[in-house]
Amino acid sequence: MFRSAAAKLTLGYLTIIMTLSIGFSVAIYHISSNELERSASRPVDLYNNIFGPESASEVNKLRQQQLNKDRNRLKLNLTLYNLAVLAVGGGLSYFLARRTLAPIEEMLEMQKRFTGDASHELRTPLTAMQSEIEVALRDPDLSKPAAVKLLKSNLEEVAKLKALSEGLLTLATAGQDTSHQKIPLNAVCAEAIKQVTKRAKDQQINIKSSAEAIEVMGNHQQILNLLSILLDNAIKYSPKGSEVKLSVKAKDRYALITVADRGAGIARKDLPHIFDRFYRADSSRTKSRKEGYGLGLAIAKKIVDLHNGVIDVNSQPAKGSTFSVRFPLA
Repeated sequence: MFRSAAAKLTLGYLTIIMTLSIGFSVAIYHISSNELERSASRPVDLYNNIFGPESASEVNKLRQQQLNKDRNRLKLNLTLYNLAVLAVGGGLSYFLARRTLAPIEEMLEMQKRFTGDASHELRTPLTAMQSEIEVALRDPDLSKPAAVKLLKSNLEEVAKLKALSEGLLTLATAGQDTSHQKIPLNAVCAEAIKQVTKRAKDQQINIKSSAEAIEVMGNHQQILNLLSILLDNAIKYSPKGSEVKLSVKAKDRYALITVADRGAGIARKDLPHIFDRFYRADSSRTKSRKEGYGLGLAIAKKIVDLHNGVIDVNSQPAKGSTFSVRFPLA
């Protein structure tokens, strides 16, 4: 599809280029031809005045032959020039066409991958629910305890579907609320820690916070979601009894937020992809599969981008990971 579109766009660009080139060439030919003709007539007039009409006639014949040669040479040069423009313009037109279509092609490819990934993630819990229900329906002696167990299992799958739908909705609506105000980061950090306290206690994780009283311009709820995602991610991949550090400080003209854990770390090959939707580097972070759909860091990246910030990660296997976010100070 894009090859055909690129060919059509190249043809369109090339048509414009050649129309202009040929138009200029025709104008140059007529102007140059008239100038050559005027230049050739001056010696003839001079010979006519000095030597008479007969000598002038011979000179005129010679000058006409020379004029025809000059015109033919001009035509050849302009033809070669247009052929060169055709060759160079064709290559340049194709380059510009591919460059014009590249963002659209990339966007459609991302949309295609996103649709495929979302469909796969939705299919998994739905298939599990369908299988359990079909097995239960074929059992004529289904007991109440078995039915309760089935409902609990289905409820877990429903919770997974709900989490997935909420993550997708957050991704889709993250940029809709554009109201920005001065946000005290130390207060937002305290809120984010409260949101993850229960999970941290369950994992026996100690959260150590050090936040300076600095402000950034942004959306309160989005920045709160960002910090909660980073803290929750650090807790999820930290071993029991370890520590997660949250730090906020001013550096140059930026607010620097860091969340560090002492987990298994992230393999080098996974680092370029950790902010992709549905990407989960389970094998590098932990030996056991963690719950989630790989949307958290994608949401975090989008929130940071909406606030003109920068997010990156520094990680070493078996030593832990540190996520850093920089926002312009208010």
